[in-house]
Amino acid sequence: MAISELDLPTGVVAHSSANPQRQAELMADNVTKALAYAVQTHGIASLVVSGGRSPIAFFEALSIRELNWSKVQISLADERWVPATNPASNEGLVRRHLLLNAAREAWLIGLYHTAESLEQAASLADQALAQLQRPIDVLILGMGDDGHTASLFPGNPRLAHALRDDCPERCLPMQAPVDPQARLTMTYPLLAGARMQCLAIQGADKLETLRAALNVDPLQMPIRAFLHSPLEIYWCP
Repeated sequence: MAISELDLPTGVVAHSSANPQRQAELMADNVTKALAYAVQTHGIASLVVSGGRSPIAFFEALSIRELNWSKVQISLADERWVPATNPASNEGLVRRHLLLNAAREAWLIGLYHTAESLEQAASLADQALAQLQRPIDVLILGMGDDGHTASLFPGNPRLAHALRDDCPERCLPMQAPVDPQARLTMTYPLLAGARMQCLAIQGADKLETLRAALNVDPLQMPIRAFLHSPLEIYWCP
């Protein structure tokens, strides 16, 4: 099965690559162009990325692209409530694989903050995100097998609020359902306002998840809320 077989909504663009490395290179090329345009036009660019294992090749490819990185802000669509030194930290992943080579000059706005509670940590992250250039210039999303994206998980009591078009918070506390872990996530209006939106997925199973998401409510599979223009889907087998 290929992504061309999916009946994607009008305006959603699909890119198919032969393998993960080609996918990473294509994304890096396109993201670099968008960031360079933003720097040239606004004097600053914002890039919001997601964690996990899949983005590592993309991060490393992007890190060597020529760009005025000192004018680029990087933040995270979501984060585990753990310090950057923790192996599970998305910020740590970005520091190890993206903030190096040419990209070491970029400005990172992390979501993790030490606090007495997850709610307080989310409030501190929300305040920190006031520094982020908006609308976001480039957003990179991933997708779980349950249709979650960022840390917008189905079944979470805060999900409906986080998916509101007028959600006032930039960041909210969340809990992952399968691996119960405190999370922080950007909310729908901040994410969905991005000028360039990319969903990076690999394998046939993720295509099946995407097919299912096209026909359900976003509360069941939150990725559904993003399946509209200007989303670009980058897929490889």
